[in-house]
Amino acid sequence: MRQIFNRASVRSFDERKVEPEKIELLMKAAMAAPSACNQQPWEFVVVTDPETLGRLSECSPYAGCLRKAPLGIAVCMRTEGLRAPDYAQIDASAATENILLEAVHLGLGAVWLGIAPGPERMEAVRQVIGAPETIQPFCLVACGYPDKPVTPADRYDPARVHDGKW
Repeated sequence: MRQIFNRASVRSFDERKVEPEKIELLMKAAMAAPSACNQQPWEFVVVTDPETLGRLSECSPYAGCLRKAPLGIAVCMRTEGLRAPDYAQIDASAATENILLEAVHLGLGAVWLGIAPGPERMEAVRQVIGAPETIQPFCLVACGYPDKPVTPADRYDPARVHDGKW
């Protein structure tokens, strides 16, 4: 699965729209993620409206790339009815990574934009997307067709691999 090694944070996109069938595949990949106690706390808000993308880009000092992205995804978590609520962010992380990997597979570029655990950022996103109080935004993903070739980094460091004990 080369997608793992070809993934890179892409923050600059050309003007092509992401096709609805690719958006659906991104969502299917997200929901194929593992989840503690199979609680699946995730909810996703798919944003293609330029005005809303612009408003989301202002929710974090690091989210500016959303302003020119053709697609934004707000990865959120339910707060009610969870069997393992302390693991909701871990579940949302797994779903987000699946989105990033599927984006590579589909010829798209994407970047994870952290929102949680910052309460101000989480509330700002919640307000923009109109989520109820029982929904907590976790992160944003900017996605689209990269406007330049993507060069992934090789982050492998054998010094961080320990055999049996520290």
